[in-house]
Amino acid sequence: MTDQQQHPGPISGDLDPTTLLEQAVLAGALPPMDEHPIDVDKALAELARPLPGAAEAVARVDTGTQELAQQVADSAASFLLALREISRDTGGGGRAISLLLLEISQVLLAGARLGAQRDFTPRAEYQPDIGPETDLDPMRMRLAAILEPVDTYSLVFDPYAPEVVESQLSDDLTSIASELETGLRHFRQGNTEEALWWWQFSYVSSWGNLAGAALNALLSVVSHDRLDHEVPGEDDVLAVADEMLGGGGPAPR
Repeated sequence: MTDQQQHPGPISGDLDPTTLLEQAVLAGALPPMDEHPIDVDKALAELARPLPGAAEAVARVDTGTQELAQQVADSAASFLLALREISRDTGGGGRAISLLLLEISQVLLAGARLGAQRDFTPRAEYQPDIGPETDLDPMRMRLAAILEPVDTYSLVFDPYAPEVVESQLSDDLTSIASELETGLRHFRQGNTEEALWWWQFSYVSSWGNLAGAALNALLSVVSHDRLDHEVPGEDDVLAVADEMLGGGGPAPR
């Protein structure tokens, strides 16, 4: 996989200029950001399927590889849609934290499967053109507002070369979504091996670590709220966790 880090791109192509989420909105599978409700099954079917013109490219891929790509595409689309909906939820940070724990855990399972596979190799030397990236910055800002009391956290990116750094959950979750969405755009164009290479490479190099760190941070918020900690200096953290999660008391003994 290391050799593939040099995989350059993109090359030019004649593609639909709309972004992935815009395509779903135009297809009627996804409402605009300010509208509810969402038909999850219809939206997933639109985001996680190859475009009609990609049938010939898809047919060149063996069944096992295509099935794996479809499963990862389903997980990636589900995470992207869930993050979009969580960012629109005004019901409180506690609900967001619970849902994010679930969604991150699910997408990490897809990543772990990729990490256990052989190294995927793209067919072409250059990345094919897959159109513009979706602008996820508005979603990032909404997540930052929802998670504001716990958005900034500390993480160790490499436990074998430990260095504690500060990050923001909203930034990291949006970065994960962006990398998954890039693979989805490859997949929808019929570039199955390219999609799997990108998902695998970005999981090992970036979003797998970010997802694990974000999961640990959110789990820490839940544990501070649910468990009866008696640790000096944690009063502020406990107060924030209690407020975010609705004042849950200590777990029964």
